[in-house]
Amino acid sequence: MGRSRSLIFIPGNNQRFLEKSRTINSDIICYDLEDSVPQEEKEIARESVRSAIQEISKINDINKERILAVRINSPTSDQMATDLKKVITPGIDAIVIPKVDDDKQIAEISKIIEKKENEKNIQSGIIKIIPSIESALGVVNAYNIAKSDQRITTLVFGIFDFLHDMKIDNQDMETITGFMYARAKVPVDARAAGIDSIDSIWQDIHDHSGLIKDLKLGKKLGYNGKCIIHPSQIEHVHSVFSPSNQDIEWAKKVVQALDSAKNSSAGAVKLEGKMIDAVHYKQARRILDLR
Repeated sequence: MGRSRSLIFIPGNNQRFLEKSRTINSDIICYDLEDSVPQEEKEIARESVRSAIQEISKINDINKERILAVRINSPTSDQMATDLKKVITPGIDAIVIPKVDDDKQIAEISKIIEKKENEKNIQSGIIKIIPSIESALGVVNAYNIAKSDQRITTLVFGIFDFLHDMKIDNQDMETITGFMYARAKVPVDARAAGIDSIDSIWQDIHDHSGLIKDLKLGKKLGYNGKCIIHPSQIEHVHSVFSPSNQDIEWAKKVVQALDSAKNSSAGAVKLEGKMIDAVHYKQARRILDLR
């Protein structure tokens, strides 16, 4: 898959938002069949999302970097299998699975996806899986979940369901500390499994300064991106999770200095008063690759 700096949720039952998603420049467009869709509107949402994917995937031929995903209902719901049956169609790139507690749930869903790929003449294995970690059990099992299936490219941390599961009041996010272990563990487990991680949403769409502060914290924890709920948040997310001009210039200097050092058999060199070596070279190459 492409970049995962931003994942925006689009309610599957809102036709206006579905049409607007054609022009949204989020890295991942995630059509939602879960929390934002009332029970009585699940079926019409499935039909609308499938039509949107079929239509927008044609536009995606131009913007191949944008990922089209669907968040289905949880593995423990009676909606999950029907969701997959209806929305797996040519053009879909990924399935976001909410409230994943263990790797057995992934195995079941992966088998269904494989079956649907065969039925729909979709290339085998092309549809990826993005599990969302939203419970204490999910946090404990996050590494096993992350490495359980080759389709998995990314873990998402879902904060509000996690707070509910932990019986923590979520009224004042600035002062809550009880979720920090879980928030910090998810990107570590994802990286250990060799995949990316996306941080939880920032709920107040008008509080851009709070969003930026939260984005910087998420980046320091090791996340690759952020879940968002409004297009106005995309610019801030991409700014924080993309290398700055200063980062790029530093990376170029590091690569140049260490490439030159290889020719002189030097393992470490001094750059602008600081010692740099192989680990800095890897970091610099990663920054340049993200440009």
